[in-house]
Amino acid sequence: MQTSISPQLLNNPDVAEADAILRSCVHCGFCNATCPTYQLLGSELDGPRGRIYLMKEMLETGQASDKTRLHLDRCLTCRSCETTCPSGVRYGRLVDIGREMVEELAPRSLSQRLLRKAMLAIIPYTARMSVALALARMFSPMLPAQLRKKIPARQTIPARPVTLHARRMLVLEGCVQPLGTPNTNAAAARVLDRLGISLISATDSGCCGALNQHLSDSAGAHAMMRRNIDAWWPHVENGVEAIVMSASGCGLMVKDYGFALQDDAVYASKAARISALARDLSEILGNQDLSVFAHIGQGTRVAYQSSCTLQHGQKLGGTVEEILRRCGYELTLVADSHLCCGAAGSYTLLQARLSGQLLENKLAALCAGKPEVIASANVGCQMHMSSASSVPIKHWIELLERS
Repeated sequence: MQTSISPQLLNNPDVAEADAILRSCVHCGFCNATCPTYQLLGSELDGPRGRIYLMKEMLETGQASDKTRLHLDRCLTCRSCETTCPSGVRYGRLVDIGREMVEELAPRSLSQRLLRKAMLAIIPYTARMSVALALARMFSPMLPAQLRKKIPARQTIPARPVTLHARRMLVLEGCVQPLGTPNTNAAAARVLDRLGISLISATDSGCCGALNQHLSDSAGAHAMMRRNIDAWWPHVENGVEAIVMSASGCGLMVKDYGFALQDDAVYASKAARISALARDLSEILGNQDLSVFAHIGQGTRVAYQSSCTLQHGQKLGGTVEEILRRCGYELTLVADSHLCCGAAGSYTLLQARLSGQLLENKLAALCAGKPEVIASANVGCQMHMSSASSVPIKHWIELLERS
């Protein structure tokens, strides 16, 4: 694709990067075939190719409109198009750049800006989110039905093993996960304990920064990255083997720390080291002797929801499925497994209609094989699907400690 961006704008490193990404696109349209929003809406501007043209126009003219913002907002950033693209277009990065520019060139209404500020002030902070959830449960009868369904039930925090093994790994606790799915990391700790690995936490770590990044607050995202690096660094120096991510969305973000902070004179080398140590939980388990779990599944039928951040972002499609098969589970066939469930971080709140349609389609596909349980690898997907599913939704690691 040819571009005509002014030399003055190209002095901006982000614009120069966007220009290079645009030039790699051959506008073949293969991306539209696997784009969830294009499948739903059938509009060129709601597929990757159309959004690429909108961003190209914005970069060339220095102007954007409400239409530009609308179609970029509708993108899930699921990166299914990247898996399909024969030219290797880095669409996810292009959309990040495009969205930040739109915020400047086509400012949102005051109400929209306040909503996003409120989300960024509450959701990434576990203590604040805990208060918000308590209030939501208290006033749930007054809330719209669709919003009531999204409130997770209050759960007890399960105990974790205290055994100290020679092999030690850090785990990201996250922000929403301790409240919405607290058994995930506890189950991971118990499973790894049986394999002779201690899973430890850094008390001063927190949100990975993904929500800020998705809402075009790169400065806030970078601040969270630096805080996590500071919290993890003493453990890195003490020889932890890996930094384990049980939420695939967080894992994708942490694996990107090195790129995001590459120009930070203080943190660049540390960020690169953190990204090199980051491993999805499936990468850890996939390389272990799982004979102790070999028959734990007992032929139980499982529908596995392959999260976008794991299969398209981290390119680890099939990893969890193989682990579950090794542990005796029977995986059902799931049609269109490449399509997003509609969670996509803040998408379920900001694009509720489209998110709901995608959720309905995903649950229909998952339940078609009559599974006894649905497994996921990401807290956002798990909570989103749980709001509407009649079949139990579990993180896949919970299936490895089934009694």
